[in-house]
This record gives sequence, structure tokens and C-alpha cells, in this order.
Amino acid sequence: MNIVTVKGLTKYYGSLKAVDNIDFEILRGECFGFLGPNGAGKTTVMRIIYCFMPPTSGDIKVFDMDVTKAPSQIKSRIGVMPQDDNLDPDLTVLENLIVYARYFDIFKKDSAKLAWELLEFVELKEKAHVKIDSLSGGMKRRLILARALINNPELLILDEPTTGLDPHSRHSVWGKLNHLKAKNTTLILTTHYMEEAERLCDRVAIMDSGKIVVIDSPSNLMSIHGGNLEDVYLKLTGRSLKD
Repeated sequence: MNIVTVKGLTKYYGSLKAVDNIDFEILRGECFGFLGPNGAGKTTVMRIIYCFMPPTSGDIKVFDMDVTKAPSQIKSRIGVMPQDDNLDPDLTVLENLIVYARYFDIFKKDSAKLAWELLEFVELKEKAHVKIDSLSGGMKRRLILARALINNPELLILDEPTTGLDPHSRHSVWGKLNHLKAKNTTLILTTHYMEEAERLCDRVAIMDSGKIVVIDSPSNLMSIHGGNLEDVYLKLTGRSLKD
């Protein structure tokens, strides 16, 4: 069953075409990645899927619902881990989760219990009562992941989940995401880290200049084109992922 079905998605910012008539489907329980450098259109696609912005044109359905007609129903069933750190610095770690739970009409007595469970999952229980500014970058990313899980989402959307993290923190986040995959949570992520895509994704869409160049599993792409995913990207687009 498709969780996401996209046909002819196009998005303009003024005269700039950020996404250029793309099609793809994402199956329940898979981890689907958008791979490409900054400016490829990855984040724009994600924001349209989680109803943050409308498409210019195209048919985009999540849970078989149109993103332009049923945004509230869609948002209630997804979790979003944005690229930016948008935690509330005036609240403690625990309070950030409890307050966020209100957006999903979760009762306070239930949200506190859930928040503690999520802090245990991301290994932050000992930081529950400290303010956000005292956390490391890796801890903040894990807390944002916990927050994205507060409504027990069927679909988890992750925009560059480990950008800027040291290798240890990056591997910690990957471990949490692999645990969620094992529970059949559908994951969509953007990344420009080849190892991240290879470790997590069942399929990747390689994007360049707003277009999807190819969709396939990382192993198939590397087998067909040789080398790692960065080499594949270079062969297919003529550009480096670091461009």
C-alpha cells in the first residue's frame, strides 16, 4: 500500500522552478530517501508532503488524502523532524515534549508519561529538567526526534536528520531510526550523506535541479553504476553531491 503518491509535482518560487514535474510513490513500512546537494529540491518536496506549503501543480496524496484538501487530517498522522533547531529555549527538555503534545490534543496526564518514554528511547532521561541551551548538538537532534514521535506517527519525515553532528552522534540517531524501521514505521528522509542513505534507505530518489534522475535501492544503484552513492550521483548528473 502506498503511503505517499505523487504525480506531476511542480513548485515555483516566483520565477524559480524548485521542483520540476516529478512522480514517485512511497510504500508503507519503507525508508525512502531523497539524495542530493543543497538546492536540489529535496526540502521543498518534503514540506509539500507534510502540508507546510502547497504545490504549484500536481496531484499529491498522503494516506490517500490530497495535501491541499485535508492538511489537518494528514498532519495528525505524521511526525516531522525539521532540519532547523526549533526547540523552545525557555522550556526544559521534558516541557518541550509535553507542550508539543497539546497540538495533538493529548491530555497532560498522558503526555507526561509519553514524554518520559520518549526521553528514555532517545537516551535523554537524565536531561529531562535542564534547559535546551545546555544540550549538545547531538542531544538536541535526538530531542527533536523524540518530539516528532509524540503522536505515535504512521509516517516520520526527517529533513537532514544528522547534519552537523559528529560521527558518534550521527550513529546514535541512525540507531534510533533503524529501531523505528524495525517497527514498520514509514520513514522519508533527505540527506547528502551517502553512508546515511546506504545504511537507512530501502530506496532513494536521486535529485538534481528539481528533477528526479532515478529511483532505486542504494545497492542496485551501486551495482549498476559502480562505486558508492557519491560516485553514482556524479555519473548520473555530472555534478558532485558537495556542489
